[in-house]
This record gives sequence, C-alpha cells and structure tokens, in this order.
Amino acid sequence: MPKTIKKVGVLTSGGDSPGMNAAIRSVVRTCAYHNIECLGIYRGYQGMIEGDFKEMGPRSVNNIVNKGGTILKSARSLEFRTPEGRKKAYDNLVKAGVDALVVIGGDGSFTGGLIFNSEYGFPVMGIPGTIDNDIFGTSHTLGYDTALNTVVDCIDKIRDTASSHNRLFFVEVMGRDAGHIALNAGIGAGAEEILIPEEDLGLDRLLDSLQKSKASGKSSSIVVIAEGDKIGKNVFELKDYVEANLPEYDVRVSVLGHMQRGGSPSCFDRVLASRLGVKAVESLLDGKSNYMVGLQQDKVALTPLEQAIKGKSEIDRELLRVSDIMST
Repeated sequence: MPKTIKKVGVLTSGGDSPGMNAAIRSVVRTCAYHNIECLGIYRGYQGMIEGDFKEMGPRSVNNIVNKGGTILKSARSLEFRTPEGRKKAYDNLVKAGVDALVVIGGDGSFTGGLIFNSEYGFPVMGIPGTIDNDIFGTSHTLGYDTALNTVVDCIDKIRDTASSHNRLFFVEVMGRDAGHIALNAGIGAGAEEILIPEEDLGLDRLLDSLQKSKASGKSSSIVVIAEGDKIGKNVFELKDYVEANLPEYDVRVSVLGHMQRGGSPSCFDRVLASRLGVKAVESLLDGKSNYMVGLQQDKVALTPLEQAIKGKSEIDRELLRVSDIMST
C-alpha cells in the first residue's frame, strides 16, 4: 500500500527558467485544494541538507505567476552527491513531516531525486524546468517557449542593425548540447543559416551558403549558432575564419547569454507550469513515484524518471527541412 501523503515538499534545482514560479504556485495551490500541506525548500538539495524550509499556503504564492526566476532559489549541491549529505536531507524531511517531493529542474535534478528515492523509498515527482528543452518525455520544458520569444525579439533588433550596415551577424544562443532554441528561433526570426550540434554543417558548406546569399542579392545575413555547435572552437574563431575566406563580409558577433533565461514567462509557459504542477501533486496522491510530468501531443503525461534522464530529446527533422527551404 502506498503511504498516505499529508505534506509535499517542493524545490527548484539546477538552472533557473521562466515558469518555475508558476509551477511552485501550482504545486502549493493544488496541495491546498486537496487539503494537504506544502513545504517550500529553499536552494534545492542544499536547502534540504540545511533544513532551509518554509511552510507555504495559497496566499504565499500570490503574484508570482508572472515572475521569472524562482522564489525558492536554486543552487548546486556537491554535498547531496554523497550518502552522508542525502542522509542529512532525509532526516530533515522526516523531522519536518514531509511525505513526498516535487522536484522542478533538469536531468541532474531528476538524477538526484531518483537516487534519493532508491535509498529511502521517498516518493518523488519531477517537473521539467530548463530553457534548453533537452529532456526526453516532453515536447516542451518550462521556460523554453519564453526563451524562444526572447531570442526572436533580440534577433529582430539585431537585424535592424545588420540591414542598416550590410553586415553578417553570428548570434549565439543557449541550449547546452541541444539545438532546439537555435533551430526554432532561427526559423522564427528568418535566419539565413542555423548551426546546431545535431547537424554538422561544416565550414565549407557554411561558406558556400554565405556566398550564395551574397550572390542572390542579400545585403545582410543572420546566422544563429547553438552554443553546443561543433563547427568551430567558438563563435569568435568562426567569425575570424569567415572574414579570412569571405573578406567581402563585415562580420559581427552577438552572444545573447543569460538574458535568455530571465524575464516574465510567456502565457504558454504559465499555463504549462499550472498543468504540470497539478498533475505532479495528484500523481503523488495516487501513489505514483519516480515519474516526470510532461507534455506529449498537448496532453499531460507521465514518463519514468529514469527514461527522462537517459532518453535523448530528438531534434525535429521536418524543421531542418523547413529551415533549408526558408533560407533560399
């Protein structure tokens, strides 16, 4: 028989992403709806080890659905990777009367939750929160849609300058080892070329593409590069290479950086976070554990945490074809 859940702990771990606060709000209010308690755990697993807890009710999450970042803070915890650290965390949860955990984060956070469950049988449910969209079992992670809109807005502004000065801009976007942001934002912003880790374009093909763009009458170009792309050692060396081989181009680099992780979440991310938070708590109440709640074909579905961690989020091959056609 599954244990009766009377109090749920919620934490955010790993990199922050827009929509995390909306997910916290959803977890807290779903607990209240079902007449169970909710405990906010500050600074992720490190806060579990240090007992940095706060009781949370419906009014404690007022006016956070629109805020980026996470009110519960986030931190990496080397101590939680040790059996001694996890024992401290477990003892603190038991002392606080917590019966189950909702972990909002990425694959590293889920791995910690899975190990914790294997050692102590503690029910764990994951909510995917990362702008990289690189987690298996969900079409969208929290923050991904917001990051896309941020990137497209930035590229639109950069294009104004590129067009005014007949320049080629390399725009580097985040995404870790995945090209989802680069591919989708590149298409949305009308980029002439998109470089992603999943597709090795190669330097020669890049030069050929840029030459064709010039010959077709394009006076300026935008190339979107995922930070994990391997075509060059880094975007600045790529700039130097293109300038050396195509001296007719005036090349500039813009690294968008952490602005992509901040800002008010989009409506899509707010709704997604609300849906996932409800499903996470209600799945725990149904006796389920070691699952991630995600979006599959616009339906909220459960994926075993182990699959979510080990599975690979695939790039949309049809979007690659669309990108090639649009760059004509």
